[in-house]
Amino acid sequence: MRHLNSGRKLNRTKAHRRALFANLATSLVEHEQIKTTLPKAKDLRPLLEKYITLAKRGGLNSYRLLISRLCSQEAAKKLVEDIAPRCKDRQGGYLRITKAGFRYGDNAPMAIIEFVDRKIKVKNKTEGDKVSKDSKTEKSTEEASPKKSKKKETKKTSDKVLAS
Repeated sequence: MRHLNSGRKLNRTKAHRRALFANLATSLVEHEQIKTTLPKAKDLRPLLEKYITLAKRGGLNSYRLLISRLCSQEAAKKLVEDIAPRCKDRQGGYLRITKAGFRYGDNAPMAIIEFVDRKIKVKNKTEGDKVSKDSKTEKSTEEASPKKSKKKETKKTSDKVLAS
């Protein structure tokens, strides 16, 4: 029986789980929004909320603990200098989990986990951006067509070899 054992094992060893959550937490701090499976997101939320509370407390010891747990000095710096001040008025609930359907390959439930006070970067679309997008699509179609012709040529040569 699993009395007083909280958290999911996620079919991983303890060290693998610790590395997994350190990587997920670092990615979430850097990008402020990530897409992962629902069980991982549910286990990541309390862990990262403790890190945010630690960052809000401030001080050198808290900063060093964050570096050791996130395994990234840049992520710890962003957490202390950027994210913690945004969350200073909140008592908790820094993260939001939104269900995002099911993954195609194995039908795993997916979720988007993000900061509640996330800065949304809005890109201004101009005509210059549209032109660059069109030129990229033209290049991709041009690159795709020679590849197809090479495949056809190899098929033809293999047919000739088989016929002779």
